[in-house]
Parts: sequence; C-alpha cells; structure tokens
Amino acid sequence: MRVRSGLEELLARPARVRGLRLGLVANPTAVTADLVHASQALGSSRRFDLRALFGPEHGLWACEQDMEEVADGRDPASGLPVYSLYGATRKPTARMLEGLDALVFDVQDVGSRYYTFVYTMLHVLQAAARHGRRVVVLDRPNPLGGLVVDGNVLDPSFRSFVGMHPLAVRHGMTVGELARLFDHELGLGADLDVVTMRGWRRAMHYDETGLPWVPPSPNMPTLETAFVYPGGGLVEGTNLSEGRGTTRPFELVGAPWLDPWALARSLEAEKVPGARFRPAFFTPTFQKHAGRPCGGVQVHVTDRRRFPAFLAYLLLIFHARRLDPGRFAWREAPYEYERTKPAVDVLCGTDRIRRAIDAGRSPRRLVPHWRAEAARFRRRRARHLLY
Repeated sequence: MRVRSGLEELLARPARVRGLRLGLVANPTAVTADLVHASQALGSSRRFDLRALFGPEHGLWACEQDMEEVADGRDPASGLPVYSLYGATRKPTARMLEGLDALVFDVQDVGSRYYTFVYTMLHVLQAAARHGRRVVVLDRPNPLGGLVVDGNVLDPSFRSFVGMHPLAVRHGMTVGELARLFDHELGLGADLDVVTMRGWRRAMHYDETGLPWVPPSPNMPTLETAFVYPGGGLVEGTNLSEGRGTTRPFELVGAPWLDPWALARSLEAEKVPGARFRPAFFTPTFQKHAGRPCGGVQVHVTDRRRFPAFLAYLLLIFHARRLDPGRFAWREAPYEYERTKPAVDVLCGTDRIRRAIDAGRSPRRLVPHWRAEAARFRRRRARHLLY
C-alpha cells in the first residue's frame, strides 16, 4: 500500500481547516502523489481559503542556492503573495500574518539536524503562538526511516540556524513529530494540529513509500544524497569541496591538492560499514574550487542500513587533513547567519570534534560519547512519536 501524505489526508478531510484563512509554507516538495502542488490543490478548491504563500531557504520553488537570501514576491502560478522566510526575516511577522487564521506547513525534510527547513517550522510555531494563529503541519516521511538515531546531540551553546534545538544528527523523526517535540520542550503553547500520514512505518526508506521524490533543495537531487547528508553536510565547514557544482553533491568530496588514491586507501582501511570509497577527480562548476580539477573520493553507500554517515565523513575530513595539513583549513567565512563560531562547530553542535581532529585524534574515539547522547535523545523523543 502506498503511503498517503499529510497533504493528501487534508485534501480528503478538509473539515479541520474549514472556515480558516490559510497561509501555506511550502516548497516544490509539497505535492500529491500525482505531483499536484499544494498551492494548486488548496487554491483551486472551494473547500479551502488560501490567502498567502511562504517560502523557506531556497525559496518557494527552490531556485536559489544555499545561503542565498530570497526576496518577497508574487507567485506566477496562483497570483498569491509570497513571503520569504529566508531573507529580511526568518520568522513570520505580524504584517505577514494579517488576514490569516492559520499557517499550513508542508515541506519535505531529509532527516538531518543541519537541514534548515525544520527550523523554519520552529519559527512558524513561535510566531503563531505569539500572534494567536493555528499551525497545521502536514506530515511527510523521514526519507531515512524512523528507526536509526545516530550522531551527537547539539550543545545548546552552539545553537544556530543549522541546529536550533538539541537533536541528534540523524534524528529519525518526521516533521510532525519534531513539531510536537519543539512545542513541548520549548513550552511554546502553540495551537498545533499535525495531519498524520496513512501507511507510513518507521522502517520505511523513502523509496519504499510509493511517493515521488522531488528535490527539496538544489543540491539534494536524489534519495542517495539524503543518505550521505548526515555526514556530507559537515564538509561545508571545511575548505574541501562537498561536490556542489557536480551531479553528485555530498557524494563527491575533494580539493585541488588532494591525492585521490591516498585518501581512498586511508578510508578503505577504516572499514566503514556499508560504504566504499572510490578515488575520483571532479571539477565543480560553482562554489568551492569552481573550474579547478579536484582530487578526492566518491562515497558509495553499499548498505544503507549499516552506513554510519556521521562517522564516515568525519573520518574523511580527518584523513584529508592528515594527508595535507598545510592546505586543509576549516571554513572561516560567516555561515548560516553565524559570524563568530567556526562553521564546523555549529554543524557539529560542539567544538569538541574539531579540537580532537586538530589534535590528531581519530573521530572514532568520540563514538562512545555521542552514542550515549543519542541514546538519551531517543528517550526524549519517544513521547512525541506518532507512528
């Protein structure tokens, strides 16, 4: 049986928003199983009163690259106003909420702590609670499934827009479950309504749901990308290319000075479960090292259920630094509105990992610590699970 998304459940049972003037927070992933966008499905039906649209990072139609701010505008398809939640503000303002009774959130997450969409949802919950609006979250599958919890838990002193709450890196929760956790743990008191999916089970990966994959952002083209992203996202905190500007972002990692064979040999010797590391050359067309041939590796996931992405990519960074410490560097430029802490620290949610790597200590030595953190997080999340 195919999974029915929260959007499809709302379309079938519209009574829960009857009479409410709606704003829709969405991006291209907000589609039905036959690829009708939520703005069209809600806007073309007399059962719904859709008044405005809101876009997260990358914009309503995901045209902008990462960390490119998006301006307000008007949707060419519906003619509705589009308010950006990744531009002059990241939180809905009183002006944006005028004439609305509720905000409907329908954005596909990818299951990694660093992905900003769930923090846009958190801002929506905060603004709605403050201004007395309802929030209706249309639930969607966690593409990585809902069983595995992996990676460390963010230290709140490293809070940023790539980690606004102490979650494990791979949290194993749906957006609806996260909304419940945020509301409870932060004491928001939001008027929250989660429209649950039908037929989703926690063991399911996205390609087992029967739902179409729509890239949620320009550099998340495939489900395979999502499976490496809990580790691949960390490369953004270094001067290594994470493969942006190639057809395999986050799977290809390298730099112009790296020896791909030496890096692959070092990583293969680590015997990372469910993965192989192939020596590779690639030339990014934009962002880091654009137009310059880079040596590195392609990460091939051979067994999704065993692959520890967070550890794998920390090992990749560790060995890339070890092979050429003179040219390796941590990213120093401002990152996701953070201007003081190193990017890798806000991604890791701690400075402990960076300091260990700089001291020549393998990330493997930190695994027991973050496994204990993940176990505590698993207990925290239990009361908020819906499936």
